[in-house]
Amino acid sequence: MAIRQLSETLINQIAAGEVIERPASAAKELIENALDAGATRIEIATAGGGKALLRVSDNGSGMDAADLELAVRRHCTSKILETLEDIRTLGFRGEALPSIGSVARLSIASRKRDSTGGHEIAVTGGKIAHMRPAAANPGTIVEVRDLFFATPARLKFLKTEKAEAGAITEIVKRMAIAFPAVRFVLSGSDRTTLEFPATGDDHLARMAQVLGKEFRDNAIALDAVREEISLTGFAGVPTFNRGNSAHQYAFVNGRPVQDKLILSAIRGAYAETIPSGRYPVAVLSITLDPALVDVNVHPAKSDVRFRDPGLVRGLIVGAIREALARDGSRAATTGASDMLRSFRPGFQPNSQRPQGGWSAETSPSRPFQPTTGFGERPQASFDGLSMPTARAEPQFSPPSAPEPNARYPLGAARAQIHANYIVAQTEDGLVIVDQHAAHERLVFEAMRKALHSKRLASQVLLIPEIIDIPEEDCDRLMQHAAELSELGLAIERFGPGAIAVRETPAMLGEVDAHGLIRQLADEIAEWDTASGLSAKLEYVAATMACHGSVRSGRRLRPEEMNALLREMEVTPGSGQCNHGRPTYIELKLSDIERLFGRS
Repeated sequence: MAIRQLSETLINQIAAGEVIERPASAAKELIENALDAGATRIEIATAGGGKALLRVSDNGSGMDAADLELAVRRHCTSKILETLEDIRTLGFRGEALPSIGSVARLSIASRKRDSTGGHEIAVTGGKIAHMRPAAANPGTIVEVRDLFFATPARLKFLKTEKAEAGAITEIVKRMAIAFPAVRFVLSGSDRTTLEFPATGDDHLARMAQVLGKEFRDNAIALDAVREEISLTGFAGVPTFNRGNSAHQYAFVNGRPVQDKLILSAIRGAYAETIPSGRYPVAVLSITLDPALVDVNVHPAKSDVRFRDPGLVRGLIVGAIREALARDGSRAATTGASDMLRSFRPGFQPNSQRPQGGWSAETSPSRPFQPTTGFGERPQASFDGLSMPTARAEPQFSPPSAPEPNARYPLGAARAQIHANYIVAQTEDGLVIVDQHAAHERLVFEAMRKALHSKRLASQVLLIPEIIDIPEEDCDRLMQHAAELSELGLAIERFGPGAIAVRETPAMLGEVDAHGLIRQLADEIAEWDTASGLSAKLEYVAATMACHGSVRSGRRLRPEEMNALLREMEVTPGSGQCNHGRPTYIELKLSDIERLFGRS
């Protein structure tokens, strides 16, 4: 077949297939244009999930007639000067508006701040109408109607109106977090109005608007720098987690991204602190020289490519783990809220009243007299226990002796109930501690500290195992040979395309060397790190800690309970066990008083 030049309309429709995947993609491009124009107020209106109508209004710098004429043509942009290595704006491709206009009915009305009148231009199915004067406030109003009417096949791949509206909402939330000084309003016939008032420089206040006010009480500030790359933001305490990763937000030079390297780093930073199937809540902002990151690798600008991905991953993991070690031992405030909801004062519904009326034996307010069901007498919650003080020395790696009048965060142990839970009195409330979960974490942290303080013991293989892998994987593994040796894994080159394993970590016992080497090679190829073996060793340490900890059902003496509390106060990550479950729940005195109607 002969080669021919495609028409401008068809070229724009092909570009639209890459840039405008759904209404949310169009909303993202238009909001980015408004932000790049310096807008401090952005209003978004939708109908039919954005398919019937998408209108974005802003009070930015606006455009004159000449700018409008160029804005709807391909590869015309105000956001690139001379090079692609110094991009400091959100949008830059110069394809969004002509792409939208090729598949929808697009109209743009704009007026510059210092102009006395505005102008309007329309594009329908790729055909540009003549410019005309228009009454407009300073700023720009972009209206998109009947998205994909010119390419009906694309409509079949869109989701329901509710799902598309939800995707637009998510885009607005991400933009709102990135730009707290901008007021966002999202409204329309297909949704309830959502408004995010400007919070100025108070980023945490904006995050509380988007993520809920509970995030403010459960967030830990991040501020780290490594080789001219800075990381700021907030990470939730491990016990403040969600059922999916939708509450993880990442920004690179102010640009919202959904980069797999960043999301993987967040997951790695919270390893051994969050239960399987649960996800942390985090907002990360990475700032670096634009020359060190390629933001042009994805048409929708959702992915980026770092020049040194290992450095960025290490910065994220290190900063979050340092923050968790510093302040992550506290329990989430939602734990106390859940506990309060479980207390339901009052009588049972009429339908559940026992036959024959009420009696002292059937009253929900009767004294608690538990039975085991097997004729055994259960542990009396406070029997035989003296009133212990908070002055007890830890059993493991004790800290410096506390001052006699020091106030301890976890208080003084007052009782052990059901041979598993320690009740402690604090200055302004009480704490309930799961003794097994708490001690499990303490033992694991002690083992992990030993794990990273010296070279791990290794076992020499009588006959080295030879693993055949691609030559490029051999090169990557040998670059990390010294690091692997510190973890007890000694490897050597064994001719082209082969690795000889001479020693394996003794802690792992019998090892599938072939599987381990291939897994490490795959991980290094993807992330340029060799953290897989270390994570595997920590998993083994966590398992050993679980089996070597204070078991549930063991009665503890008062001094043992207080020793456990004191050690928790000085151990990083003691707010949750190795499986991510909380080790204690704190209930403030004000909460208790509300239960009894005292406040």
